[in-house]
Amino acid sequence: MSISTVSRVVNRSAPVAEATRQQVWQAIEALEYMPSAAARSLAGRRTATIGLYLPQISGAFFASLLQGLEAGVRENGYALLVRAHPRVSRNGQLSGLPLGEHNTDGLLVFTDSLPDAEIVRLHGRGYPLLLLFRTAPAEAMVPSINVENKAGTRQLIDHLIEVHGYRRIAFLRGPAGNEDSAWREKGYRESLAAHGIPVDPELIGEGNFAPQDAQRIVADWLARGLHFDAVFAGDDEAATGALMAVRQAGLNVPDDLAVVGFDDLPYASALTPPLTTVRIPLETIGLLAGQQLVSLIQTGKAEPHILLPNELVIRQSCGCTCA
Repeated sequence: MSISTVSRVVNRSAPVAEATRQQVWQAIEALEYMPSAAARSLAGRRTATIGLYLPQISGAFFASLLQGLEAGVRENGYALLVRAHPRVSRNGQLSGLPLGEHNTDGLLVFTDSLPDAEIVRLHGRGYPLLLLFRTAPAEAMVPSINVENKAGTRQLIDHLIEVHGYRRIAFLRGPAGNEDSAWREKGYRESLAAHGIPVDPELIGEGNFAPQDAQRIVADWLARGLHFDAVFAGDDEAATGALMAVRQAGLNVPDDLAVVGFDDLPYASALTPPLTTVRIPLETIGLLAGQQLVSLIQTGKAEPHILLPNELVIRQSCGCTCA
């Protein structure tokens, strides 16, 4: 048999006489032949693999996101290849980029996991990209998916002010340059301004979406005797650190101090007290991201920017008595 005939049988790419087809499959069974995925990828210029850059893969946030992402790519016959490394600045450089056009058909990029220069380069080569929780560089019209951070924060801070009468509300920022954090800070500032409450710079700290950093900042505020009624921790991870700091200071949440978060991670309802937060559809975001990138790979088309809504979830940590 010629190579082309065997290829047509194995790949079902063209009609082959039934007798010939049976002979080929008999030979395959006798020789225990297995097609080489690597060789087929090289020949077809397709890997059936989608790459994902993340700053880390631990924690409830990334577990929920990955579930949706994996489902979104798997349903279209793709595998997900994940590369985790610390966040980099948008203009920073990475030594070695193990994921790209040489071993994946497209790439998902979480926040600042890839420098802008590399995004622009890959986009310029026609390589499919989709950004998660960030917008595209001005030089590259790359599609993206995010949530409505500002409106969700406005609703959360409005609740603290209008329902509970809090006026001294502290805020813990996320990592420097993080777009989610920037939009949440805008929502925080807009809500204060709408209620005639001035922003106190002393009550804005660098929580970095990290429990340890949030705990340290809130503990320092309490040790210095700063007065505040509530802490908007920026996200649920930081909220856990804020809760620990308040508890270690001998105070009670929410009787002495309210603490609220953002994301509604799976453990938020199990904290003591249960955490008031803003729910974002993490698995849906992952699923849509996988589907949109597959569409971009296969058709060259994807939604330019998807902005998903969120939901205020009221629990006890803000002072409400509901479950």
